[in-house]
This record gives sequence, structure tokens and C-alpha cells, in this order.
Amino acid sequence: MATATVTAAEINKLRQTTGAGMMDCRKALVESDGDFEKAIDYLRKKGQKVSALRSDREAKEGVIIATTTPDNKSGFITTLACETDFVAKNSDFVSFAQSIMNTAIANNVQSLEELLAAKLDGTAISDKISDQVAKIGEKVQLTRFERVDADGVAAYTHGAYRMGVLVGLTKNTPELLQAGKDIAMQIAAMNPVAVDPESVPAETVEREKAIVTEQIRNDPKMAGKPDEMIEKIAVGKLNAFFKENTLAAQPFVKDASKTVGEYLKSVDAGVKVTQFKRVQLG
Repeated sequence: MATATVTAAEINKLRQTTGAGMMDCRKALVESDGDFEKAIDYLRKKGQKVSALRSDREAKEGVIIATTTPDNKSGFITTLACETDFVAKNSDFVSFAQSIMNTAIANNVQSLEELLAAKLDGTAISDKISDQVAKIGEKVQLTRFERVDADGVAAYTHGAYRMGVLVGLTKNTPELLQAGKDIAMQIAAMNPVAVDPESVPAETVEREKAIVTEQIRNDPKMAGKPDEMIEKIAVGKLNAFFKENTLAAQPFVKDASKTVGEYLKSVDAGVKVTQFKRVQLG
């Protein structure tokens, strides 16, 4: 009998839908020949506490919280998702989301799986979430957990808990942490793909280059032009892409006469952004 091949995306989807562990989800999909609904049934038959039996619904609302440890050397983002805006704005639901974040900080949690297993008032968070499903009557999931560790970490929660941003810095002072929060607000607004051109993922570079090269070749004005010219134009377009989509090169939203990189140097010439995380609902 042939063994079903399942993708990481399928495993992740089942994990987010049910709250079950990654290996359990993989096995469920393999045993169910990749059938998503059968895999949920498989998990239930094996005694898994499947928190979301309503797989036909999507949890696109919720509460995102971004915060840091007291020493500002680690930052966390958690996303507690639900189905409706009404539930997301409920004070009890927001308090529950905050209690999950408090548990992450208290236990120095490293991953989503570890957070789901962590105890809140003596009960695993995964079971607490299942209780919320029964109480509220709609799908509730802990869908995201992000962490940044650095010499200094700034956090920013945007709007009514709809977006969270973390920024890692190479130094840790009150002035720089405030600057880090300003940069986090920049990231929230402008959604850069990386800190600088050097840190853009190779696959993103290749994809963008392929797109702009094809655009140039399809331009009637470029018909018959040599490959060298097309390559040169493509490089120019890529540079424009980097300027628009990498953090350090973007115009600073609070002072467009400076780039973000220039703004940060004006605060401290020796500080750098090491990484950032941005999580948004929807």
C-alpha cells in the first residue's frame, strides 16, 4: 500500500485548525491519504482534544499582543484568533489573550507548541482554549507565536490588537528603545520585506528579478535589445524594489527627509536593527 505524501503546508493547516501536535497531524494526514476532514476524524478517534471541530469556519478576527520581558532583551507576539469582531473586542477575551502572553513570558516560551502545553492556572493552555470554544460557541485558536531575542527589543501593538511588531536592536537604552518603538510603527505602516537588501531572502530576490526581467522583455520598446541591456535595467528595477521594501532604505514615516537607517544613526551611530517580526490579522 502506497504511503500518502503530505506537504508542510497541509500539516500546518491541520495543526492550526485542530491544535494538535505537528507529528500527530502528519501521521493523521498520512493515515487519511491526505483527506483533511478524515484526518480530523482520525485525531478525534485517537483521543486528541481537537479544539476546533468546526473546520468549515475560519478564525480571521482575534487579539494580537506584542510585548517584551522586563529587561527588554526578549520580545513575544501571540495571536489568539476567533471568528467574529464581537468576540475579539470582548474584555474577557482580551484578558484571556493577555493571560496567555503573561504565561509565555513567565515560562520563557520558545515555540507555539511549547506555549500550548504551558500551564495557566494549572491547566494546559490548549485545554483552556478548548474551554473557550465551548463557552463562546465559536472557533478559537492560538495561531501564531513569534519571538525575538536581542540586546534590546522594542514592541508595538497596533490599533485594537490587530497587529503586533517586534524590533531587535544591538543596544539597550531607554532612548534607543523609544527609537525602536518608532521603527516598529514604521514596520506596521510600511510592511518591509527585510531589514536591508543583504537580508532579503534569496528566493525573494530571484522571484522579483524574474518578474522585472519578464516585464522588460515584454515591453515592445525593448524588442531586439541585447540581454546585457535588459540585465542592467533589471538590476536598476531591483534596486528600486529594495529601496521601497527594505526597512533601512525606506523614508522614515515621522520625517520623510531621512531614511530609517539615517534616523537610527542620528539616535546612535553604532546601533543596528538585527531583525523584526510583524503579525497582522486577516
